Amino acid sequence: MSDVKALRERIDAIDRSVVALLNERVELAIEIGRQKLAAGSPLYDPAREDEIMRHVMSVAAGPLPPAAVRRVFERIIDETRSVERTATEPR
Repeated sequence: MSDVKALRERIDAIDRSVVALLNERVELAIEIGRQKLAAGSPLYDPAREDEIMRHVMSVAAGPLPPAAVRRVFERIIDETRSVERTATEPR
């Protein structure tokens, strides 16, 4: 069972890294949103989202299948968009 414990500890470390990277990604999206608003551009850019999906699916080397990667990133983008809207709302 010590092997299982060690593997779980590695998973926990990876999870911490994933959360930190997601937060970094959202911070960048918020800044992009602010710059878009300042330029008078819309926040939502479906072409950019398509580009992101093509990219992440092209680098999905498994074992997580590309369709699963797509679903994960759809959720990430949805949550990022929600935070971005809230963070860029006029106060």
